[in-house]
Amino acid sequence: MPPDESSSADSRPTDALPAHGSRPVVLVTGAARRIGRAVALHLAAAGWDVAVHFRGSADDAWRTCAELRECGARAEAFGAELHDEAQTRALLPSVLKVFGRVDALVNNASMFEHDTAQTLDAARALEQYRVNTLAPVLLAQALHGHLRARAARGCAVNLLDQKLWNPNPDHFSYTLSKAALREANTLLAQALAPELRVVAVAPGLTLGSPLIDEQRLRQVQARGPLGEGPRAEDVADAVLFALRNRALTGCELLVDAGQHLRPSERDFAFD
Repeated sequence: MPPDESSSADSRPTDALPAHGSRPVVLVTGAARRIGRAVALHLAAAGWDVAVHFRGSADDAWRTCAELRECGARAEAFGAELHDEAQTRALLPSVLKVFGRVDALVNNASMFEHDTAQTLDAARALEQYRVNTLAPVLLAQALHGHLRARAARGCAVNLLDQKLWNPNPDHFSYTLSKAALREANTLLAQALAPELRVVAVAPGLTLGSPLIDEQRLRQVQARGPLGEGPRAEDVADAVLFALRNRALTGCELLVDAGQHLRPSERDFAFD
C-alpha cells in the first residue's frame, strides 16, 4: 500500500516568520492528506513545527496547516514536484528560508501506479523511481549538509511498504522503487552518520483507496494475524518513535498488524 500522494510546483508565498522557541522542525513530504497528514498532526501534537509538502493538493495543504496551528505548531505549506530534480533540490532551501532550521525529514510522498512485468512502461517506471527513491535520497543529502553546517544531528524517516517482506508482482515498478529505497535506507545510514540517522517505517494496508473501498479494506484487514489492520495513527506513532530514539539508525519498523506474515500471490486490491 502506498504511504501517500506524490508531490506541485506551486507554493503560496509567505514571509519568514519569527522564531518559535526551541521547537524542532520537520519536513513531511506528501503531508496534505492521508498518512502524511496523520504524521504531521501527530508530530505537531508532540512538539514539532511542520513544513507541509504537497503536490497538487494545495487546498488540503492549507487546511492541514490550519489544523497544525491549532495544535500549537508553526506550519507552512511548500509545493514541489518530486519527479523534478530541480524542484526537489529547491525544497529544503525553501523550508529553511521560512523556518531557519530543519531537524528531521519524513519521506512519505509516493507515486503509486499499477503495472506488471508485462505492461511496464520505461518512462512511467522511471518517474516512480524519481519520486519514490531518488527524491528521498536527495532530500536526505540536503538535510545532512544543513545539519553539518549547524554542527547538529537529526533524523530522516523513509516510508516503505510491507509488500517488500511479502512480495508479489503487482505494482511492479512501484515495488522496485520501494525496494531500492529500502537499500538506500541502509546505505544512507552508513554514509551520513553521525549527523543524520536514517530509519525506515513500512506500513501495511492502512487506508482505503480507489482500488479498495472502506468495506473491502476492513474485510482484508480482518484476515491478518491480529484480526485488524494498522491505523494511520499507528504509522505516525512509529515515525515519532524513530525521531525520538537516538539509538535507531539503518533499521526498519514494520507497522502492518502482521500482514507480511500472511503471504499472498496478489496485491490486496486483487486478492
